[in-house]
Amino acid sequence: MSNVLKKHHSVCRRRVLPAFFVERSFPTVKQFIKALPVLSIVLALALDALLPDNLQHPAAEHPYFTWLLIAALVLYLIVYIASFARPALREKLEYKALFYAGAVLFFNILNLLTVKFAVLPVLYFPSLDRVFGVLVEDSTFLAKCLAYSARLLLIGWFCGALVGMLTGIAIGFSKTFSYWVQPLVRVLGPIPSTAWIPIVLIAFPSAVSASAFLIALAVWFPTTVLTSSGIASIPNSYFEVSSTLGAGSLYRIVKVGIPAAMPHMFLGLFNGTCSSFITLVTAEMLGAKYGIGWYINWQKEMMAYANVYAGLIIIAVTFFILITLLFKFRDHVLAWQKGVIKW
Repeated sequence: MSNVLKKHHSVCRRRVLPAFFVERSFPTVKQFIKALPVLSIVLALALDALLPDNLQHPAAEHPYFTWLLIAALVLYLIVYIASFARPALREKLEYKALFYAGAVLFFNILNLLTVKFAVLPVLYFPSLDRVFGVLVEDSTFLAKCLAYSARLLLIGWFCGALVGMLTGIAIGFSKTFSYWVQPLVRVLGPIPSTAWIPIVLIAFPSAVSASAFLIALAVWFPTTVLTSSGIASIPNSYFEVSSTLGAGSLYRIVKVGIPAAMPHMFLGLFNGTCSSFITLVTAEMLGAKYGIGWYINWQKEMMAYANVYAGLIIIAVTFFILITLLFKFRDHVLAWQKGVIKW
């Protein structure tokens, strides 16, 4: 009997001890991961301070990269301290910490390859101090260009999205409309919107309207195709049940068909948003006086690549903000999907 008890005790120890050590060590691993961004920033600051700049790179007016690292360190420490009092913030920080550390490491490596060792061509890869310096020193002019681009982008995107959704709904629910219009969509849609520039310059009275049309055309095609595809993929049982319950044609379209096709419609809007930013840079070449796309093309001709990268950063940040807002709106509209599909 004593041997059986000893054996049972040893089995329990083998089962309990590993779990005990995991519970004790797992918080330590999480704390280390949360501290990685701090270590990455400190490493970047140390290398930037200790290593001399390569003489091939023109000296920047201010150490903007160092200032950015210090600001990021202070901000992260504030969030890190606040995460101890807020469990939701702590979980989010544990999930994002590794990405933040990797992003800082990327900029650190880029700083070493450019201003410290000049491994990359100096003309095409300026120092981070000069790139961030453009964002600070030319902020007024860049804000004016961004406002011009925002006006152009919003007009083109809204018109293209609205017409695209209406066209897709009409194709999905009307056989007559689909018979005449769908072949036209298949033929004209795949043509890049920038290929219409020669015709657009003649057809439209101003550069603004021509550029807005090109952006709208870039948004219209993916929105139309995915909206009609979403409607075509709706099970017939949805419409049969609604008809059995006495729903009319308009009710089936508005209350059954469109909500069921909304996941595909949002995919079309996401793809259209990507296409609109691609078209924006080319569209602003049509006699525009301001705009981020125009600014990038102008600085590229002047071979001022620090300004080019600054313009690209503005486009990337703007695109990230718009896509994030669109995702938030999608999550609000499609809240009924939560718990039904992978969320």
